[in-house]
Amino acid sequence: MNGPARVALIGANGHGLHHRRNLTRLAAQGVVEPVALCDVRPVEEPGDVPVFTDHRALLAETRPDVVIVCTPPHTHLEIALDAVAAGADLLLEKPPVSSLVEHDVLLAALDEHGRAGQVGFQALGSAALPDLVAAARHAAPASVGVAAFGSWWRPDSYWRRSPWAGRRRIDGRFVADGALANPFAHAVMQSLAVAEAGLGWPAGPVTVELEWYRTRDIEVEDTACLRLTDRAGTTVLVAVTLCAVPFVRGEIHAGGAVLEYPTDRLRSPGAADFRPPAGRVDLLENLIAHRATGVPLVAPLARTRPLTALLEVLAAAPAPAAIPAGFLVPHPDGDGLALAGVDTTLRTVVETGALPSELDIPWAVPPYRTVLDLRQKESSDA
Repeated sequence: MNGPARVALIGANGHGLHHRRNLTRLAAQGVVEPVALCDVRPVEEPGDVPVFTDHRALLAETRPDVVIVCTPPHTHLEIALDAVAAGADLLLEKPPVSSLVEHDVLLAALDEHGRAGQVGFQALGSAALPDLVAAARHAAPASVGVAAFGSWWRPDSYWRRSPWAGRRRIDGRFVADGALANPFAHAVMQSLAVAEAGLGWPAGPVTVELEWYRTRDIEVEDTACLRLTDRAGTTVLVAVTLCAVPFVRGEIHAGGAVLEYPTDRLRSPGAADFRPPAGRVDLLENLIAHRATGVPLVAPLARTRPLTALLEVLAAAPAPAAIPAGFLVPHPDGDGLALAGVDTTLRTVVETGALPSELDIPWAVPPYRTVLDLRQKESSDA
């Protein structure tokens, strides 16, 4: 392929600003040529790049080589299919789609048109991830598994940031918002990737146990514990919150090692301190290199199938349990209430492997349980 890749961005506001900055950086290096921006809202300071409000008009008029899709998750499939049919490769923000049916439809379209589909799980590009996988592989016993922890804060305004914020469904369609599906989706995906590569997980069908809670008048969870156990007893455990007073960066634990998100600092087994971050592979650069030389994609759509399967669990589960007001305290930053002591509770969950209801936490309720197969489906995923 000659010349820079012609790239269009659909969803230029909000998180799309991150992609615009990256496009500016790569354009300065001669790697890409930004050819179009698209958003239903006005786009500020687009420069010389044409702006559209309709993605189909963008595709027809500019014929981009690569399309970045950074729109609300429940709109991804339609836009992605149109882009693939127009001959473009995809960088699709996470979560890519909302169901396994949508996942398979998009995967089939990529195969049919010979296009590449990369998903925006930047954490999979961490240079430290192979070391965490190695730690998991060499740990004993393997049944300790992988665990993720995060103690963050999102004010009330976060849940009013868009019409789909805090919603489970719009017009009957599942909306992938909430702690697990959105802010901590990286932690879930990284945990699944480490367990698969480091432990050969899962061995057979997986028992899913989900405790999720809300402290606000929203339809999704702001605190969640997800425990996945395969037939061999190996677990993947995720314990996260968006309503804590103390802030703790995301952590992925495996084999005595800890990978911090989003800094990508790694603490090796037995080490007292984290080592400096080793950097990440940029997913757009990786996609462009894949187009040019065939190097493997870091986050191909097929690799994200287990996460999409878990989204189906979230769609089917009963509504998150409301935590009584007596357990909430004003957050020192204002604009909302925090759950007292939730950081300590979730840290204990990670350390013991027990869910809040098994620790006799007074606001906890028994988990929702189901069984599903998270093993990867074979696909070429061009």
